[in-house]
Amino acid sequence: MRRRSLLFAVPAGLLTLAGCGDDKSGKSATSVSPSGSASASVKIVEGPLPDVTAGTKFGEKPTVAKGPGRPSKDLAVKTLIQGNGATVAAGDYLQANYLGQIWDTAKVFDNSWDRGAPAIFPIGVGRVIPGWDKALVGKKVGDRVELAIPPNLGYGEQGQPDAGIKGTDTLVFVVDVVDTFSAKSSAKGKAVPQNDAKLPKVGTNTDGKAPSIEVPRTAAPAKLVANYVLEGDGAAVKPTDTLLLQYKGVVWDGGKEFDSSYKNGQLAQFPLQQLIKGWQEGLVGKKVGSRVMLVVPPDLGYGDKAQPGIPAKSTLVFSLDILAVM
Repeated sequence: MRRRSLLFAVPAGLLTLAGCGDDKSGKSATSVSPSGSASASVKIVEGPLPDVTAGTKFGEKPTVAKGPGRPSKDLAVKTLIQGNGATVAAGDYLQANYLGQIWDTAKVFDNSWDRGAPAIFPIGVGRVIPGWDKALVGKKVGDRVELAIPPNLGYGEQGQPDAGIKGTDTLVFVVDVVDTFSAKSSAKGKAVPQNDAKLPKVGTNTDGKAPSIEVPRTAAPAKLVANYVLEGDGAAVKPTDTLLLQYKGVVWDGGKEFDSSYKNGQLAQFPLQQLIKGWQEGLVGKKVGSRVMLVVPPDLGYGDKAQPGIPAKSTLVFSLDILAVM
C-alpha cells in the first residue's frame, strides 16, 4: 500500500486537518483549516531562495540546499522551469509532485516522489496552507516552482510538531505542476469503436461538456457491461483507489438523466469501495484518463429500492471520465 502523504495526514498536512472524505454527492467533507493568515494582500517576492543542487529537471526528485542566510518575511516564489500547459485556477484540483524542507536545516519533512505518485488537492480555496494557495494559482502545467513560505503563511505559531516544524520555521518547497483539473475537464483517451447496436452509445467530445448517452430501445443486458469509450494510457484503477471523476447517469428505460457532475458544476471525488457494486466491478482495471460506459443491472445498482430519479429495479447507464487517482 502506498505511504500516505503528509498532505492528507492528521495532524501534519498541507491539506485540512480532517481527511478528504466524500459522500455520493461528490461534495467534500467539512474539515478544519490549518491556522495561519491568508490575507488578500500577501506580498510575493523573488527571493532569497536556496539552490536546487541535484534533480534539476522537471519530474526529478530535487535536492535543495539549506536556506542562504535569513529568509524573507514575505512569500518568495520563483518559477525554475517554465511550462506551457493549462493555467491553474482557484478551485481546480492541482496534481503535483513536491518536496518540502525546513529553511534553517534543510531537513526534508515530506515529499511525494518517495510515495511514487503525485498528490492531488484543491488549490486556491483554503484547503491547503495559505502560501500554496497564493503561490500556485496562476502557474501553468509543466512549471517547476520553488517557494519559501514564512510561518504566517504556513502552519502559524503552533507549527506542526509531529513533522518537526516549529512555529518559527520558514518552509521551502519545490513543486512540479503535473496537471490541473476543473469542472470543464474531460478524459483525453483514444476513441474506441461502439459497434454493438444493443448497447448505449456515449459521446466522445472532450470539451468539458456532458457527453450524450443514447440508449437503444431494446431489453437491457442482464449482466454488467463496462466498455471503453475513450481509452486512456494511465495506471489501472485499483479497488482501494479514490477517483477524481466526471460522470453522468441515466435510467435505461427512457434514458432520463438522474445525476451528473456536469450539472452540479464540480468534479466528483469518490472512494471506489463506497460506491455501488456496478462501479466497483466495472471500473477496477480501467485506465486513468479513460471514458468508460457502464451498464449496471439492478442487482449491482440499487436493487428493489427506489432512489431520487431512479425507479426500483432499474438498469442504469453511466458515462464516467476517470481523470485521476487521488
